[in-house]
Amino acid sequence: MLADSELEAMVATTQPDRARAFYGDVLGLIFVADTPYALIFQAGRTTVRIQKVPAFTPLPFTTFGWRVADIAATVAALAAKGVTCARFDGLAQDAGGIWQSPNGDRIAWFKDPDGNLLSLAQPA
Repeated sequence: MLADSELEAMVATTQPDRARAFYGDVLGLIFVADTPYALIFQAGRTTVRIQKVPAFTPLPFTTFGWRVADIAATVAALAAKGVTCARFDGLAQDAGGIWQSPNGDRIAWFKDPDGNLLSLAQPA
């Protein structure tokens, strides 16, 4: 039923100004609109709605992520803009914060200004 419909990603912010700068200027998503309820960006064919909320607690796991062709280059480009990859006990991450999964996928995580955990993945 929904397999052919476009997916929208949603995440919350209590800091719309910082979120707009992060998702637009740092991550390079295309800004679409600032409504009373959400900031709206475009990432490829996916709409990203950053919901404006008065309070929330970030989830302790990945909210959403991007599949990239060259994770090392993407991590380096984000690092140049001040983004630091998250580190997790028990995962052997390289100097850039990239972990290689048992099937060969390479994954890195980072947080937005509200603490939402986002990811990058390069398939094996």
